[in-house]
Amino acid sequence: MGTDVTSQQFTGADRVRFRQQVSRGTEAIARMLSDGLFTDHGRKPEPLLGMEVELNLVDDAMNPAMANAEVLDAIADPDYQTELGQFNIEINVAPRPFVSDDTISLEQALRTSLNRAEERAAATANHLVMTGMLPTLNTEHFAHQWISANPRYDLLNQQIFEARGEDIELDITGLPLTEHGYGERLHTSTDSILAEAACTSLQLHLRVAPEEFAAHWNAAQAVAGIQVALAGNSPFLAGTALWHESRIPVFEQATDTRPLELKNQGVRPRVWFGERWINTIFDLFEENTRYFPALLPVTSDVDPLEELDDDRIPTLDELRLHNGTVYRWNRPVYEVVDGQAHLRVENRVLPAGPTVVDILANAAFYYGVVRGLVEADRPLWSQMSFNAAAENLQVGARMGMDAQLYWPTVGWVRPDELTLRRLLPLADEGLRSFGLSSKARSRYLSVIEGRCLNRQTGSVWQRTAVAAREAAGESRTRALHGMLRDYVTHMHEGEPVHIWEH
Repeated sequence: MGTDVTSQQFTGADRVRFRQQVSRGTEAIARMLSDGLFTDHGRKPEPLLGMEVELNLVDDAMNPAMANAEVLDAIADPDYQTELGQFNIEINVAPRPFVSDDTISLEQALRTSLNRAEERAAATANHLVMTGMLPTLNTEHFAHQWISANPRYDLLNQQIFEARGEDIELDITGLPLTEHGYGERLHTSTDSILAEAACTSLQLHLRVAPEEFAAHWNAAQAVAGIQVALAGNSPFLAGTALWHESRIPVFEQATDTRPLELKNQGVRPRVWFGERWINTIFDLFEENTRYFPALLPVTSDVDPLEELDDDRIPTLDELRLHNGTVYRWNRPVYEVVDGQAHLRVENRVLPAGPTVVDILANAAFYYGVVRGLVEADRPLWSQMSFNAAAENLQVGARMGMDAQLYWPTVGWVRPDELTLRRLLPLADEGLRSFGLSSKARSRYLSVIEGRCLNRQTGSVWQRTAVAAREAAGESRTRALHGMLRDYVTHMHEGEPVHIWEH
């Protein structure tokens, strides 16, 4: 969730000071871009694959386990960290070279780490689940008492509700679970932001040269709808069948600081796709400064412009903290390591799971397609409106494989057809450009191909399994628990989701 903070009360002066610091940090970014002060300026950085995987915790009965502190103590591995909800933890995968067969070694290392963590968690009668949204999670699990102990989380919760001035409302109408069914509706309110913790994701990082940042961010935005359609794994929340990738609307609503009146005025939401293609990373940080008030206005005494004047690279603490509370689906990241600054695109669209090989396939497809689009003779984003990309994300999340998405030179097309015809060859060429071996490219892109041919994502499998159990006479609650138990079995067996049977 970001940098830890300790301040518990903020004054108006704190907010003014924070705004000034963020503004000066944004000016510093502009100067650094102009003066070529980023370490990767004028060259392609070594391709590295870094990721964060958020995990859910369940007990032996497949109910959410409010036990992350106990589980983390048992795992005793610094790669595993706390998350917003007591039923969440996260594993941070250190960046590795994205060349040759290194992705395959990463897959093996990640599987070994997760198996070890599961073994230690099981000793506490708890278990890890990789899924975009825990199917057995209910509204009672959104109570404030289940926020993790880290003071940052409670403070963020407090600040969001102070900004909003009223309870948060979730209102989502889902897809019929069966051909002759009806669209179910989740309509509830909550006095905490814990519904956000229901959204467990795979976050991918790509370090880029500053002059290539805009192209990579635009490409990532353009493929977001395809990503969620091909990788949906979040169909249930609070006993309700929702979208194929319900993380998208749930996350948008769970951290919304705007009451209805501000929505009606067109105030931007904190969870934001954006509203335009960009020309430089400065565009995004400038939007952060212009549109979003501070949630955590913690300031330092360091003036970033003075740091530049003294030939030091500023850490831009306020800018980075503020950026961490604007929840873009593709987020810009400024980082300083060993006194050198670099830029990354953080892709936050994908759900966790279902298996390690599915995660690596999702990552490879994303990186390959983005690289292919960046290296194309004509930028894709010059051929489609930004609104079309935004609409693709919503439709792809809702409809999954059945979505009709817009793609330049093709028109309206289903994601599986588009992927088989156009995007898999593009991804293969992009991964080749990165330096991945033919063995690695074939391993992961064949998983995406299999999903498209079988038309089975994690969400499709979950929905089909629950519908079958209900047709056999089970209640929704029992069907969800039984489905989740089978899901966990398949997850540990490790075969990609497109070949899972019911």
